[in-house]
Amino acid sequence: MASLYVIHGRQRGNHFDLNALGSEADEEAVSIGRERGNLIQIDDHEVSRRHAELRPTDSGFQLVDLGSSNGTYVNNRRVDAATLAPGDRVQIGRTLFVFSQSDGLESSIDGVQILAADGGGDGSRIIASISDDLPAPAGSSLGPNDTQNPGLAKAHSNLQVMYRTALAVSHTLDIDELLSRILHLVFEWVEADRGCIMLLDRDTGRLTTKARQDREEGTESSMTISRTILDYVLERREGVLTSNAQGDDRFRSGQSVLRTGVHEAICVPMQGRYGNVGVLYVDTLTPLGEAMDGSGQRFTDEHLKLMVAIGHQAALAVEDTTYYSAMVQSERLAAVGQTIATLSHHIKNILQGIRGGSYLVEMGIENDDLGVTDKGWGIVRRNQNKISSLVMDMLSFSKEREPDPVPSDLMAVLTDVIETVAQRADDAGIAIHWEPAEEFPRILFDPEGISRAVLNVVTNAIDAVEEREQGQVNVTVELDEMREEIRVTVTDNGPGIPAETLPEIFNLFVSTKGARGTGLGLTVSQKILREHGGDIVATTSSSGSRFVLTFPLDLGGRVNASSSGTATDAKLPADFNASITP
Repeated sequence: MASLYVIHGRQRGNHFDLNALGSEADEEAVSIGRERGNLIQIDDHEVSRRHAELRPTDSGFQLVDLGSSNGTYVNNRRVDAATLAPGDRVQIGRTLFVFSQSDGLESSIDGVQILAADGGGDGSRIIASISDDLPAPAGSSLGPNDTQNPGLAKAHSNLQVMYRTALAVSHTLDIDELLSRILHLVFEWVEADRGCIMLLDRDTGRLTTKARQDREEGTESSMTISRTILDYVLERREGVLTSNAQGDDRFRSGQSVLRTGVHEAICVPMQGRYGNVGVLYVDTLTPLGEAMDGSGQRFTDEHLKLMVAIGHQAALAVEDTTYYSAMVQSERLAAVGQTIATLSHHIKNILQGIRGGSYLVEMGIENDDLGVTDKGWGIVRRNQNKISSLVMDMLSFSKEREPDPVPSDLMAVLTDVIETVAQRADDAGIAIHWEPAEEFPRILFDPEGISRAVLNVVTNAIDAVEEREQGQVNVTVELDEMREEIRVTVTDNGPGIPAETLPEIFNLFVSTKGARGTGLGLTVSQKILREHGGDIVATTSSSGSRFVLTFPLDLGGRVNASSSGTATDAKLPADFNASITP
């Protein structure tokens, strides 16, 4: 599968599936441009109406410029046509994409085996290990022979620098925190007085300071950097070291060097995979007299090489963080779109039911036909219950909620649930078998949450048997003192859940009921039970499904049943006698 991810621009976070776009339009090429007819429409005034095309080839996709005004760029290089490789950056106007493609490579993994620790023949022996936290380079951290070999000592120190930099850039996805950490590490290894990191703004092409550090606290003041040096680094993509910039032939024409009084500085490009993302700059406050005669010089060529490597590492981290942020945004937008589409479709069905019921109510009133009015009102009432249930599920799912356990009568709560669905079950000819247990102790739980969880499962069971002759739903409760848990079991004699769907039924928006289901009910029930420290498990067969809801038993709220009312005090409706087993 080939995709384009927008990582910079007005549509940042958008994701375009190139294979799907091409097949849906039944075209060979995927068009890109500003006008509405393009398969990929870009809201960017620097993009031509029909700017470029992505044409499928045997090896992937070829990007072809269609004579655009501002050109098409791949990895910062203007192209008329280019075959894209995974990871390539495509710039069209001010919009930047990353091309992604699964290569379809297969590898043989059958021959990989893990030898058991107690098995014979494992003669491996661990002789060294390393942790994620190496100490900063210092004399005490050198190896046993490093002190006798200055070159080896320098290499060892530089290795530690790069290792700790790699750790720093891999442990954070926040760019501001990342850059601040890199500057802190630089100051451990380079005797700089001031330093900053500036990133390029792709919209304006200007450098923006994102991090700064001063060695001495309280000395932070206005920091002036030579534009001449910055331009040199950005244009040539070279790091520079100067201990007397005013006398350096490379900067002799730069008046900004004279104005800033730069004497000793290192400035390196932050060169990533696809281009320059900024600069890393450090300097010293060495007096002019010392700098001119060479005394007091702190920076060397080794520092410059090290800074170039650090700048490259930092640039890769910035690119990865930007790419990750765009991916997260893309997934978030996709989730929002799926949520809106699913809920809108379900709400539309409910509104259609309310509209139809309202029409019957109006017709009955106009014709003075109470039967038609009653039928219409029944439709309106059922759809009102649906919209109420949907809103409650959305609220339950949208926020984390700590259960509010209080001493409660579980039998009364479950009886209320049965009463809620009784009329609907009776209208559909469904028998609900529910026998409240006698002398069931009061326990600590959140009655509102458990009621919502059980109601969703019972409603699903009724949906499953609604079109079956002699549909049945059974609800039972068990108190397991040995395992210290409560089990509420709901079974039905419906057609069962397809085996391929069963592992996914608790996922958001997965429903086996087609247009009748939102895919929220079981997800919400699972969430509520897990908030209680319990869970829900489903099993199924061709003769029906079984859901077991469990949550911890807490008898801390036990009181004398005779003083608080027993479970058998709860009464069922008089017209429900045919649906309840005696």
